[in-house]
Amino acid sequence: MSFIGLIIGFVTFLVIGLFHPLVIKGEYYFGVKCWVAFFLLGLLSGALSVFVSNLYCSIILGVVSFSSFWAILEVFEQRERVRKGWFPKNPKRKYE
Repeated sequence: MSFIGLIIGFVTFLVIGLFHPLVIKGEYYFGVKCWVAFFLLGLLSGALSVFVSNLYCSIILGVVSFSSFWAILEVFEQRERVRKGWFPKNPKRKYE
């Protein structure tokens, strides 16, 4: 029996679960400008996934990479959710 599929599925679930609050906090403290950090993380983890020889680490880095790229879209959508009042505004930050 091989549990690697379940393990990678679980790690993917954790990565996606981690990015949800990162998007919310990133937009709250930095606004949509935080998309650059997600982009750089996506590029870095994507590049590392190509050069890492361990298959499982490569897969997980690939998941982190594409989750980072997806987070860019979510940051802009989070801005709209804040505008609609679904999430709180940061009173210390100017809004675009």
